[in-house]
Amino acid sequence: MASRFLLKLLVDKEIKVRYRGSVLGLVWSYFKPGLQFVVFYIALGVFLGLEKGPRNPSGLSNYAIYLFSGIVLINFFSEALGNAARSIVNNGSLIKKIYLPRELFPVASVWVSGVHLVPQLVILLAACLIVGWRPDVMQLVAALSGFVIVALLALGLGLLFGAANVYFRDAENFVDMLLMIATWASPVMYSWQMVRERMGETFYFFYQMNPISVGVEAFHYAFWLPTTDGSSAVPDQLLTLWVPIGLAVSLAVVIVGQLTFSRLEGRFAQEL
Repeated sequence: MASRFLLKLLVDKEIKVRYRGSVLGLVWSYFKPGLQFVVFYIALGVFLGLEKGPRNPSGLSNYAIYLFSGIVLINFFSEALGNAARSIVNNGSLIKKIYLPRELFPVASVWVSGVHLVPQLVILLAACLIVGWRPDVMQLVAALSGFVIVALLALGLGLLFGAANVYFRDAENFVDMLLMIATWASPVMYSWQMVRERMGETFYFFYQMNPISVGVEAFHYAFWLPTTDGSSAVPDQLLTLWVPIGLAVSLAVVIVGQLTFSRLEGRFAQEL
């Protein structure tokens, strides 16, 4: 109960500090992903012809929904991991003054990112409803599963790199490079069929073991697929094979991250 109260205080603090002096505040949670979506949609959907149309009948139906449903999840992951990796160093003054469970700082960063995810989901749901979104129960379960997979992965990596960053500040630069790759290493802007057709079955298998890929495809299955005419598809055995694999990999990362964090946290105050 005490940890839950402390976590709430840390989440409130992070939100207040982030928007201190900001005129728009949480409105940035709408504006930044909206601008990102417009840029990617024009560049990929219009100029490169990834959206299905008279000139490209093999493109993706409702590409705008496909793109944005991936963007909201990858933005959540990027914000959660980026902030969690810096959470211990950024709260060094507090850690040196009082003792509290240090794991709460990366956890709070993931929670704050979840708060910022909500406005984006509202926009996504509104767009889906406009184009006839009618999901079934399994698709809603897939959306929840995709979020849990990505949240656990962000938490596990956040614990790992958050602890490492106290001793080696190069860790946050490595995280920045990882986040730069993450958007392109998952089917946010292109289809999984393109990966399998052009890279082969072996590469595709390891590609699908990436929890972010699984989470993005789960979001596509939940939000995008019900808006199409049924001719589109998601990876085979998404719910029966890839989602369990994604959960297992993310949980393994959390365990490794927690063990590493526990081993290194004893000298946090001295190193900071």
